[in-house]
Amino acid sequence: MQIGSVLWSVLVAVELAVRYFMIGIVPGNRRPTTAMAWLLAIFFLPVVGLVAYWLFANPRLSRRRLEKQKRAHDAIMKATGHMQLPEEFHSQEEWVESAVMLNRNLGAMPLEGGNEVQVISDYRASLEAMRKEIDKATRYVHIQFYIMGDDPDYVGPVLDSLEAAADRGVHVRMLFDHLGTLRVKGYRDFKNRLKKSNINWRPMLPIDLIGRRWRRPDLRNHRKIMVVDGEVAFTGSQNLIEPGYKRESSHKVGREWVEMMLRVEGPLVHSLDVTFATDWWQEDDDQEVLMDMNEARHPLAYEERPGSTLAQLLPSGPGYGTENNLRLFNTLIYSASERLEITSPYFVPDDSLLYAITTAAQRGVDVELYVCEEGDQFLVHHAQQSYYQQLLEAGVRIHRYPAPMVLHTKCFTVDDEVAVVGSSNMDMRSFSLNMEISVMLLGKDMVDAVNAVQNQYREISSEITLSQWRRRPRMQRWIDNVARLTATLQ
Repeated sequence: MQIGSVLWSVLVAVELAVRYFMIGIVPGNRRPTTAMAWLLAIFFLPVVGLVAYWLFANPRLSRRRLEKQKRAHDAIMKATGHMQLPEEFHSQEEWVESAVMLNRNLGAMPLEGGNEVQVISDYRASLEAMRKEIDKATRYVHIQFYIMGDDPDYVGPVLDSLEAAADRGVHVRMLFDHLGTLRVKGYRDFKNRLKKSNINWRPMLPIDLIGRRWRRPDLRNHRKIMVVDGEVAFTGSQNLIEPGYKRESSHKVGREWVEMMLRVEGPLVHSLDVTFATDWWQEDDDQEVLMDMNEARHPLAYEERPGSTLAQLLPSGPGYGTENNLRLFNTLIYSASERLEITSPYFVPDDSLLYAITTAAQRGVDVELYVCEEGDQFLVHHAQQSYYQQLLEAGVRIHRYPAPMVLHTKCFTVDDEVAVVGSSNMDMRSFSLNMEISVMLLGKDMVDAVNAVQNQYREISSEITLSQWRRRPRMQRWIDNVARLTATLQ
């Protein structure tokens, strides 16, 4: 009995000591809400909480990756340091120029004019457009998606074109997120197909215990980019996979993902290529990709440029440490004076973004939010729903895209001035853990083009009211609130 009592006393003392020390460790460089969530997990479930904290609490990349990211950022700033605002930049709104400067300082990419940008909202049409450009390639194709998966109807023809391009001597370089793609049905067959081809491919952020490559396992490279010969590029929300994500559960109920992609010609293509090159360099020290990219770079005189759209790219992710996308989103939302239209499948804002959106509504801005009626991720969807009452009370109109479809588009527009389209959700994961890409487009024409798609979402969505939401079952409220707590464990 005495030995048992001693052991019990030692365990209690160790547990108290762990709690005491973690109080001073966990809050370091974290939001108070995030720190509190981790501390609650450690206090109530000490062993599980500590293991989870060790695995998931560090959002930083390896020192090697951070050093490469900094070198790339500095090189871009040096190469473009002479560039001024484009000749056609005549915005009457000072806040637009301020947002441009913010992006420049955070992500290094300059604002450039003369772009031709097409918004594509049809899933199959975007894949077909990519395939056609691959078939025209003469020098290289750079293709990078968070998730990839082969199938005979949608992605198969794109892979056929990539293989044919590689066989005729085009440099085809492919990146996909390791864990994001690993979980897709048929991953082994997909990888075997790549091994048999002449495509040069790499998994992004791989976890390889044998090769001593370890990191926080839920860090993701969530970007979607394709560049052909430095002339044409695609980016947006869509992954390189069929619209049901090869999930039997989705096919059974007819669930498909609804997306928005941009087809780009002009100087913005080079910014997307630089981002791809940086990510390729993170996974492979081969410098040839940088040489190919520079060979394709030939600045055009304004009269030779394909369009008139002003655009600026903003990469973000844990390699920067400044939450670039969150800072841009907040800046633009606080600048709105008339209208905000926001589409985000996973809307789990931090306090700063929540205040920006509700404050906009409270000062008279028309704010409309488009979300899924039924999400594909249980905890994220319920965490998202926990914010609805606060948004509705502030005057935000919430439209729910009908189930079983997943509204996966990530975009928003501000007045008639700015549209933002990309891979970034409005959630804490996208701000802190994911490598994302956002395109800021200036001018009423691009705002109208993006809003035209969002108007289509509104037409088939159902709007929820505050009184309706207050009547939801108590159990649903409880689940929503618990899920909200887990969402802060970043």
